[in-house]
Amino acid sequence: MGQSPFIENIRAILRTKHYSIQTEKTYLLWIKRFIIFNQKRHPKVLGEQEVTDFLTYLAVKRHVTSSTQNLALCAIVF
Repeated sequence: MGQSPFIENIRAILRTKHYSIQTEKTYLLWIKRFIIFNQKRHPKVLGEQEVTDFLTYLAVKRHVTSSTQNLALCAIVF
């Protein structure tokens, strides 16, 4: 079974912009985690509060570093 059209679209944009394969994998992983964290709602309906909640979760519950939080934010914003 294939990926969602949304994820495939993101993948195509990353490749068009010549992002590295590792960056593509990392961004897609963080985007998927963000979507799952928000009960699989489409990112179009999510906003600043959901991003803040996700980053807070990463910091407080998952104890990720600030650089990892920044990477997750870059992926979500992309």
